[in-house]
Amino acid sequence: MHHHRAIAIVFAVHGAVSGSLATRLPWIQDHLGLTPGMLGFALLCAPIGSFVGMPMASRLAYRIGARTAVRLLLALWCAGLALPALAPVQVALFGAFVLYGATAGMCDVVMNGHAVSLERRLGRSIMSGLHGMWCLGSLAAGGVGVLAAHNGVDARLHLGGAALVLLGLGALAGRGLWAEPPAPGAAAPRRYALPPRSILLVGLVGFAGTFAEGSSADWAAVYVTDVAGAGPGLAAATYTVFMLCMASARLAGDLLVRRFGPVAVVRGGGVAAVLGGAVVVASRTPVLCTAGFALIGLGVAAVVPLVFAAAGNRGTTPGEGVAGVATITYMSALIAPAVTGWVAGATSYPVAFAVITCVVALMTVLAGAMRPPAPAATADAASLREVGA
Repeated sequence: MHHHRAIAIVFAVHGAVSGSLATRLPWIQDHLGLTPGMLGFALLCAPIGSFVGMPMASRLAYRIGARTAVRLLLALWCAGLALPALAPVQVALFGAFVLYGATAGMCDVVMNGHAVSLERRLGRSIMSGLHGMWCLGSLAAGGVGVLAAHNGVDARLHLGGAALVLLGLGALAGRGLWAEPPAPGAAAPRRYALPPRSILLVGLVGFAGTFAEGSSADWAAVYVTDVAGAGPGLAAATYTVFMLCMASARLAGDLLVRRFGPVAVVRGGGVAAVLGGAVVVASRTPVLCTAGFALIGLGVAAVVPLVFAAAGNRGTTPGEGVAGVATITYMSALIAPAVTGWVAGATSYPVAFAVITCVVALMTVLAGAMRPPAPAATADAASLREVGA
């Protein structure tokens, strides 16, 4: 199997696991009788597991090989999809989400690190398109989940079946992954890789983009309902439009990077996202608000894949660089929805999104940090045809 196609399927499978679980959270809440606060704590356990697991992922990839690590962790992540629905009591649910988050974060690190290495070999940008495949996988699995929930399918049956299907797809894709050779003379990554100084500015770009992405994804429907008076259908459509814009921009992002470079893409995206934020803050009609969220989605879409690529090229190994910046972006994704809610509660939703607009403006200011490091003399060009273009 073509190596690029194989890693694209891996990203789609990873997204499909996330999209599948998201649609069945109401069933899990009802099944265990969880209050909103208890469900919120359960969901918090997933990023806690990610924070613990991610810094160890690059060391695992170094020990067993990146290809093997991707295959192993993707299988564990797919299997973990069934755990929350199978939890018999609340305590077990918390443990299930910790394991789910740990495998999610570790798989995220190794598959992005592997993708950075493949991108180097191919000599062209592929990261944005891979993250676009993640979005498509999440949207497709979310659609299946909506149908399952609408027809009253037990979540244990739905998520168990989805886990088996995705395990099979992941195993098939894993057979086609590039058997990445160890870099000659490369030092072993640290056992627990916290963000190094070399990627802090890159991490800030990722923090800003992820902050806007997470806040918009979680609050767009609420915003257009409470501020613009949208009904349930329009509110749901706003979220869908936002995600479709994210997916479309990521799928097209590699072409833009090849033509204009990562600095221009991030800077242009920052301008679009700031403009979108201004439209959201100023608008009081559903259509204009939705247009503003669409601009935010288009603007921040390429940030995470480009940040991962930039960090992977600056770390001791691609996996270690990705692990460091992933810690920062996951932190942003964790706190952004909560901060948005706190600011909105203390002031108003438009004020909260004015703050988000200021945060996303950092993307424009710090875009220069995305400039690729000076290329070292390598033998990569000679092996381009071996990996496939």
